Amino acid sequence: MTYGIVLTYTLTPRRLALSREERNRMRATHIEPVFARHADRITARFFDAEAFNGGFSDFAVLETEDLGAYYFLVEALRDTPLISEGHLVLGEVLIGVRDGFQEYERTLSPAAAPA
Repeated sequence: MTYGIVLTYTLTPRRLALSREERNRMRATHIEPVFARHADRITARFFDAEAFNGGFSDFAVLETEDLGAYYFLVEALRDTPLISEGHLVLGEVLIGVRDGFQEYERTLSPAAAPA
């Protein structure tokens, strides 16, 4: 099964007080390597949302077939200064199964299939 995960987060005023150069350096030094280590099991796309939502500033859409890899990715992110020093606060996590109903229907035996 392929899991889709929407990971919401908010970049804090502490983060925004850094220069763009410092923010880019932090991303390149701490964040990109974490995602690169998991790129064989997790795909990630990043979206800015602050202009459209007051509850969080950004979100990532992740896809994986390995929830353990996702868990390890989040743990690794928590060890970075971005989270440990209060530059980013994780928010709501939404998770679903891509075409889950179809996967379920494929597993039904002909006798158990709905009429």
